[in-house]
Amino acid sequence: MDLTPKQVVEELNKYIIGQDDAKKAVAVALRNRYRRNSLPKEVREEITPKNIIMKGPTGVGKTEIARRLARLVKAPFVKVEATKYTEVGYVGRDVESMIRDLVAVSVNMVKEEKTKEVEEKAKIQVANKIVDILFKTQVVPEGEPLKSKEAIKLDYFEGKLDKEIIELDIAEQPKQINIMEGMGEINFGGILGGVFPQKKVKKKLSIEKAREALIEEEASKLIDQDAVNAEAVRRAEEEGIIFIDEMDKIIGKSASNGPDVSREGVQRDILPIVEGCTVNTKYGNVKTDFILFICAGAFHVSKIEDMIPELQGRFPVVVNLNSLTKEDFKKILREPKNSITFQYEKLLSVDNVELVFEDDAIDELSAIAEEENETMENIGARRLHTLMEKLLEEISFVANGEEHIKVVINRGYVQKVFKDKIKSHDLKKYVL
Repeated sequence: MDLTPKQVVEELNKYIIGQDDAKKAVAVALRNRYRRNSLPKEVREEITPKNIIMKGPTGVGKTEIARRLARLVKAPFVKVEATKYTEVGYVGRDVESMIRDLVAVSVNMVKEEKTKEVEEKAKIQVANKIVDILFKTQVVPEGEPLKSKEAIKLDYFEGKLDKEIIELDIAEQPKQINIMEGMGEINFGGILGGVFPQKKVKKKLSIEKAREALIEEEASKLIDQDAVNAEAVRRAEEEGIIFIDEMDKIIGKSASNGPDVSREGVQRDILPIVEGCTVNTKYGNVKTDFILFICAGAFHVSKIEDMIPELQGRFPVVVNLNSLTKEDFKKILREPKNSITFQYEKLLSVDNVELVFEDDAIDELSAIAEEENETMENIGARRLHTLMEKLLEEISFVANGEEHIKVVINRGYVQKVFKDKIKSHDLKKYVL
């Protein structure tokens, strides 16, 4: 997708409030990918992504920016937590598994696209298969003629037969069996399923359910899996985005005298992945040279400068994300697509409740959120979800859908629900 940086920021603004520096950084990184792919191969090979570190408290939009960016360009994307990895030689996930995860996401993405391309053909084949079964197994009263295939097919496409039960052979999906090894996760179910033919089992299903299962089965037969894997590896290498969260927690010195398996050792293991190496996966070898890495962390205790110098040098773009203010919270509650208030309005409308949020209620909720983040753990926008659950708890409990209820949420309602919190905050003003 050849969006300009301004267009990327405009798209991100629909979902994320503030944090303009971070949005600009990822927008430029995205555009540089498009620019790189437009160059001759010999030049393209020399240009690597400019990896990004996002520094800021939890809940301010770091993960959401990366996730929305990946959705925007339909790129393979995985989020991993740095603390889940351990240094090579210790029990735990090895860092190369993040590349395997990325390729697995890429394979699913490409397979889904290819499935859509052959879906219509698969539907026709499935329709013919089911109609054949119905024609051969039909039971009619003595003296009455059998239904023709054409008549059965007409009823099938009109949905008249969806609830009828038929028996047919369905391919049994191999069970997912994952084990941990030094080389990462190995899915033996998937490997054995690719070596040996899938077992067919007889099942009785409604035609509606049978159609879903058979379309997936027929579509798989129409897809060239080798081509899917090759394209998936290419996308992972050229377009993949890996978001490494909690990076600050593997930086700094261990408090104990024993081996520190979650800090500098993990950094040194991550280094070759970010620098550029080749990782062996069940879909083929994957080069990591052109994957975009985005790291994030609060960096309250440790600092970015505490990273090992070689790894620090692989993240040339550093952006600071700010704590959210009352004005930010007001915008978050109202402005983004699928905003928090919009979500609750839709959720409770299922039970015939009409929620109306007055502006003064939004103002009061935002003030409480800012105050709690300042006086307690700063959890960013997640504070709003906590407050909204409490605010609407009683309404959600009594709503049963039997009658239409209109509930106006104003400042008075918010203050009544949170009177203890507000009193506590007021008292703190006088404590020296």
